[in-house]
Amino acid sequence: MKVHLLQTLLTLNLFIPTYFSHQIPLTFCGKIPIQTPFSLQNSSQTLPLNQMVLCKSHKLYFRTSIGLFPISSIDYKAKHLTISHKSFSSSSRFISPSNLSAGFPIPPIPNSLFLLNCSNERKIRTSSTFLRNCPLGGEGNLRGFSCLVVDDVGKLDMRFHPGDLNCSHYRRVYRKHGLIEEKEDEFELGTRISFDVPGHVPNPCDECEKANGNCGVGLKCICHPQECRDKVISMGAKMEPMGSKILFSLLSSIVLMDLFMGY
Repeated sequence: MKVHLLQTLLTLNLFIPTYFSHQIPLTFCGKIPIQTPFSLQNSSQTLPLNQMVLCKSHKLYFRTSIGLFPISSIDYKAKHLTISHKSFSSSSRFISPSNLSAGFPIPPIPNSLFLLNCSNERKIRTSSTFLRNCPLGGEGNLRGFSCLVVDDVGKLDMRFHPGDLNCSHYRRVYRKHGLIEEKEDEFELGTRISFDVPGHVPNPCDECEKANGNCGVGLKCICHPQECRDKVISMGAKMEPMGSKILFSLLSSIVLMDLFMGY
């Protein structure tokens, strides 16, 4: 009798968790809670912003027409999500914060941009209206790198590219708190996307139908789901301080001169 009872309890112990895992909808992706206006892909809800996020291998991503960008947090009270950017990115693979957020409401605190090791002095001088030196308390370890900051990427021309200033790398950042006037404010890595879409505004997808409409890669994915690309974007790039590069170049030149003089 005891053996049969034990077998019954073990069977229930295996069956019940499996049953409820199918009945109770998931409310987290990893450690990030999923609430309205979002839902996970296995949800029966049909919400306008369902296409905006994707949970993949317990990681949450911002969906776009060029690929998936990792989300580090969602603030449901302030109604914005943060796309993480954990390392330097090569300027040759530049993805503008404006292109990610175009078509969504402007966040209360604008997104910014760090431009690293820029060498086109003439264009830097002519771009002084939106460029300045990075604050000493800038995000991350920037010692050994020359750094310029664009305080508000929303004021940049959509065609702007760090390569125009001969910048080697860039970082997408936002202010931790405060306004642009507080020049020494702290920065955090990432880009904030607002999802506070008022109900009385015209359909934002209308912008995606215009030839030069305000439709970024995120909004395009929402409005045209067939154009979403669910491949994770890799933004990392190794970077050495300018001093190391100069020293390496100098040593290389000395070695070549010794070899030449030896002949």
